[in-house]
Amino acid sequence: MSSPLKSVFKKEHSDEISNHSVNPVFSEVVSAFMSRRRFLQMGMVAGAAVSFPYLVKPENAFAAKANPSALSKAVSLGFTSIPVSTADTVTVPEGYIARPFYRWGDAVGIKGNLPEFKFDASNTTDEQAAQAGMHHDGMAWFSLPQGKENPAHGLLALNHEYIDNGMLFKDGTANWDLDKARKGQNAMGISVIEVKKDNVGWQVVRPSSFARRITVNTPMQLSGPARHQALMKTAADPQGEVVLGTMQNCANGKTPWGTYLTCEENWSDIFVKKAPRNVLEKRYGISDSDESYRWNEVDERFSVDKTPNEPNRFGWVVEIDPYDPTSTPRKHTALGRFKHEGAAVTLAGDNRVVVYMGDDQKFEYIYKFISENKYDPGDRKANMQLLESGTLYVARFNDDGSGDWLPLIFGENGLDQSKGFDNQGDLLIKTRLAADTVGATKMDRPEWIAVDTHAKGSVYCTLTNNSDRGKEGKAPVDAANPRANNQFGHIMHWREERADPASAKFTWNILVLAGRTDSDDPKAKGSMQGAEFGSPDGLSFDHRGVLWIQTDVSSSTINKKAYEGMGNNQMIATLPGTNEYRRFLTGPRGCEITGIAFTPDNRTLFINIQHPGEGGDDITDPSNPRAISNWPDSRSDGRPRSSTVVITKSNGGIIGT
Repeated sequence: MSSPLKSVFKKEHSDEISNHSVNPVFSEVVSAFMSRRRFLQMGMVAGAAVSFPYLVKPENAFAAKANPSALSKAVSLGFTSIPVSTADTVTVPEGYIARPFYRWGDAVGIKGNLPEFKFDASNTTDEQAAQAGMHHDGMAWFSLPQGKENPAHGLLALNHEYIDNGMLFKDGTANWDLDKARKGQNAMGISVIEVKKDNVGWQVVRPSSFARRITVNTPMQLSGPARHQALMKTAADPQGEVVLGTMQNCANGKTPWGTYLTCEENWSDIFVKKAPRNVLEKRYGISDSDESYRWNEVDERFSVDKTPNEPNRFGWVVEIDPYDPTSTPRKHTALGRFKHEGAAVTLAGDNRVVVYMGDDQKFEYIYKFISENKYDPGDRKANMQLLESGTLYVARFNDDGSGDWLPLIFGENGLDQSKGFDNQGDLLIKTRLAADTVGATKMDRPEWIAVDTHAKGSVYCTLTNNSDRGKEGKAPVDAANPRANNQFGHIMHWREERADPASAKFTWNILVLAGRTDSDDPKAKGSMQGAEFGSPDGLSFDHRGVLWIQTDVSSSTINKKAYEGMGNNQMIATLPGTNEYRRFLTGPRGCEITGIAFTPDNRTLFINIQHPGEGGDDITDPSNPRAISNWPDSRSDGRPRSSTVVITKSNGGIIGT
């Protein structure tokens, strides 16, 4: 029996590199801008704008025509930045209230099935299927009734990204069997919960006709070009039409017609192949072992040796209708297959739907999808088909500050049978290989993408970090590239040509280089003014145009090594172009801050605290679950629990003012 204390975490293979193509890495593009001596002789903040003219600052920020939402655009940040913290709690500025209200193990609200959480981890497999999953992540708000912008009553759809067997079971992975694997599968996926504000604050409505859990075993339809492809067929699904489940759901998206997009990220961590791996399996990071989840040992779906095409059925964007708990989720293969971090949706000038997506692994790519047909605000049924057909593009960042969206279309740009692609559906199953072929730009782990609704065509992406930049054969290593061994990450910004998201070209810059303001090391010094941060991950605009940034410093690095003194993970706010950053929230020990959802009036903010109590590189010791954190319950017999947190102002005002 394998040790129950081997590495687990959601990014189990994040330090591996699957992309060995010769495409330019982003560090090579950056180096074209930088002056070696000038950059090193000047301070990072002062010198970066000189040596790197595409670093955003007020006088050279892209001009964009305002496209205001219902709330007027913010002109300043209206709260006082809080200090860093190592406390085991959620801290927000004075005048704000933060309260956890949907925790792992809480009943989702299904009528007649409301199991209580058992703090000794003894909930059954069936009970877990009706409870909140583990490790809350991306999230979106949907007002009730449908079609109204009600700020006091709605639905939250949220992801449960991964699991920690040391927390989930009394004895961890000891006495491993199929029932344990099934409980883990029921702890992943998605929750849809009904929430309402009453006289005492926000509550989860239980029971609710909308309440739903979607797990690794929920039937889903395949749509788009990869449906019926040979690589999608299994013995259980010989037609390649129906997939069981979704997993490793990270960030998310929301469509204009009121559906939820959940994104499958590190799904490859769970599949195991003992036999030699083929090119496709290597490119997607399929491993020959897994001592964290161990589903492959008892469920042959996750043994690639036994079910070779099952991995091809994961790595997609899944559309869910939160308003219809009987609806079947759909995996949209037209949006490509990779490690989806998120799906940021906007509309082109002609009302075609555009979806921006990042592939979260070192040296992977940024993509966008443009629908074939147009959004019709009066026809929800037709809109539900919009993500089934269209064109997928991948980004190339040029060294002159311009960029190109390269189409991934079978028969064009070398994407044909000579390169291993049989047709468009086959190509989309092999999206990473197609992006390699057309010469996309390798990036430093693209994470969340956010579209600025107050500046048409303006888009931002967090690049969380890449410690392999600068290593031999992977990126330039010299004084000209201060982001070799990029431990802190940065945030990209681009503006589509003619401010139209459907454009084939764009111009780009860097919003901020994350890092320490107290460092003299140009590879580590942040370019921001105010609150310093590193490893940016979650990213979203509120209704006033404030950009909110959430950090995901790894559990083994929080407040240690290069991050010593920077405290727990945090949430920061900025107005792009000002270079001012204020710290709004700090989380409990061992957690990641993730998930962002505002009510339409911007007076309530929902965020998620993921994996409090996680530490080091191992799963939690089941005999000592409170070793690092005891948030949010602080019980002597409890265990830390991921949770959705509701944040309001004590005076009922607008968040951020």
